[in-house]
Amino acid sequence: MTTIKPRSEALRQAIKWISAMQQSQPGKSRKEVIKLAEIRFNLSPRDCEFLDKNLE
Repeated sequence: MTTIKPRSEALRQAIKWISAMQQSQPGKSRKEVIKLAEIRFNLSPRDCEFLDKNLE
């Protein structure tokens, strides 16, 4: 089994933030939270692709 490892610290922080947002605001769609995280943490296009592919 392969382990998925984030490439950057900003991506790690974004994943933690997404998780916290999903727990505190379960009414928000995951896609919306991911898009907010991409902007909030100024993620690279590659990191955004990683989130879109692995968290949706």
